[in-house]
Amino acid sequence: MERTIRVLIADDHAVYRWGLRTLLDSEPDMEVVGEAATGKEVVERAAETRPDAILMDIQMPGMNGIEATRRIIEADQQIGVVILTMYEDDDSVFSAMRAGARGYVLKGAPPPQILKVLRAVASGEAHFGPEIARRLMNFFAAPKAASPAEVFPELSSREIEILDLIARGHSNAKIAARLFVSPKTVANHVSHIFTKLQVADRAHAMIRAREAGLGKEDT
Repeated sequence: MERTIRVLIADDHAVYRWGLRTLLDSEPDMEVVGEAATGKEVVERAAETRPDAILMDIQMPGMNGIEATRRIIEADQQIGVVILTMYEDDDSVFSAMRAGARGYVLKGAPPPQILKVLRAVASGEAHFGPEIARRLMNFFAAPKAASPAEVFPELSSREIEILDLIARGHSNAKIAARLFVSPKTVANHVSHIFTKLQVADRAHAMIRAREAGLGKEDT
């Protein structure tokens, strides 16, 4: 008897989720075990349903798909995550790989390609699609320094900006004045940065940031 691949769909657009469900329901070896519209929801659904594979959008409200992937893989490495997105930039590809995704296809890819990647990932393989494979080859053919977003995929762009200012030695009050936000808002961001980077204090955060090349100005 052919094995049924249990799939969880995560995308914040209901119409797109419906399209994916319709595609998968038409395949005899596929079963949709749930849907999620936010990063938080997909982490919860993954724990509840234990799918073989997850079709994961990157851009979702609250927690993004890359952070959701990281949490899901930390809890269960048997789940294969396929990042399904409109974005094809190198930062997204490498952030997804660092988070533990085993597949990456563009939303404009033809359905047979989406199914091919999904089946490969569900069987334990890694499959990033032909256009992504070309980007990977080009990337390694011309090595470059990793961007902060690649080094810290768990951080938002605002958190990276604040981490950069921390690495320059700025206080919360100075960061707040520079970014035109309240000191309380900065303090909340700093707390989230410490938690995500698993550092105990500002000094350790500064070390991590400087190792990644942040904080080079105003030193």
